[in-house]
Amino acid sequence: MRVSVAMGIAASLLAISAAEPPAQWQTYHGVRMDSDPVLLARFDRAYRYCEPEAVHRGSPYPANPWHVTALRSCMYRLGIVDRGAYSYPANRLFYPLY
Repeated sequence: MRVSVAMGIAASLLAISAAEPPAQWQTYHGVRMDSDPVLLARFDRAYRYCEPEAVHRGSPYPANPWHVTALRSCMYRLGIVDRGAYSYPANRLFYPLY
């Protein structure tokens, strides 16, 4: 029993470290999620909803590409899009690297 509780606590701590900054996400209309408190609250709710789904559908490891793909898929369904030069490998061609 104690071993399963310890493993559950360790697994929950691994999921906490997977948090992504809201500045890396935007709405479909191009508004950054950290620009407004209402959007920030929406992002927090969506991320709390999508993180367990990404663990279940993808991988429990946040750096795994399957985990990232499942997280993006869920966030896209909720109207939140990943942004930035490093969000997809193809974007490196179109965004300048400073």
